[in-house]
Amino acid sequence: MAVNNSLVAKQNQRLGITAYLTNDAVKNQINQVIGGKDGTKFISAVVSAVNNNPALQECTNQSILSAALLGQSLNLSPSPQLGQYYMVPFNDKNKGKVAQFQLGYKGYIQLAIRSGQYKKLNVLAIKEGELIRFDPLNEEIEVKLIDDEEAREQAATIGYYAMFEYTNGFKKAMYWSKKKMLAHADKFSQAFSKDGGTIKTKNGEKKKVSFADFEAGKYDSADAWMYSSFWYKDFDGMAYKTMLRQLISKWGIMSIDMVSAMDADMAVINEDGSKDYVENDDSIIDMQPTKQEEPDVPGSQAEPTQEQEAPQDAQAALFGNN
Repeated sequence: MAVNNSLVAKQNQRLGITAYLTNDAVKNQINQVIGGKDGTKFISAVVSAVNNNPALQECTNQSILSAALLGQSLNLSPSPQLGQYYMVPFNDKNKGKVAQFQLGYKGYIQLAIRSGQYKKLNVLAIKEGELIRFDPLNEEIEVKLIDDEEAREQAATIGYYAMFEYTNGFKKAMYWSKKKMLAHADKFSQAFSKDGGTIKTKNGEKKKVSFADFEAGKYDSADAWMYSSFWYKDFDGMAYKTMLRQLISKWGIMSIDMVSAMDADMAVINEDGSKDYVENDDSIIDMQPTKQEEPDVPGSQAEPTQEQEAPQDAQAALFGNN
């Protein structure tokens, strides 16, 4: 949705999120897109999500609204507890702190199931001692899952399995070892480093520990901002998202909503509806740190592919064709 009133745009930085969303000009635009009763629910849900995230409160109200409206157009909830999508703080050198739209793996599942094409869709972490065999030729997996849920939760993850079955019986499945997933994250995410290394900051270079040391808690808590990528904060969640995107984008049926969501994943939605991609690989994008002491390391901007550019109907409904 284009917040195209210049006065509203100027007020953006002076108002809290509640005052901004209930401003007559903004509220009218929300109601035009969503509807009065649903608009009230939408405002309450966005305010709750922002109030529960102090870093998000520092982002521009316009970027929060644009990300939330995109989620609403996909009929996904902004509640972090549901994990369907997230509004992620990001430092933009030109715009200040802005909110990115990030699709969660549960959002992928929701959109896929809603298409009516999938009878089954699942993604699972495979724990140490559970995998008996995986036959990549026939896509058959044999596992013996740990019965005790608490023990299973504590067990080390060795890989990830994802599968779907269409309503017509067609099936597809894939398995990645954790080693392969680590290599994928290391290759495509600028903010993640499985072996550690150094990053440039305003105050010189800082040493980053390996992911194994990070998992073991062997890092300085004062340097926690260097590990703000969701690959550090929720590796399994990001791995699930990668598996689903790899599986569905290559072999699955893609609804218009799914393609729209993938197209906007990890983008900052501008006032005119255009998107700025911060760090875009074929599965995941990370947020930049948001603390003042953190480095100014710009993310790469990846142009959307031709396939991704096509379905803009939901975007046009929100932003118009400016």
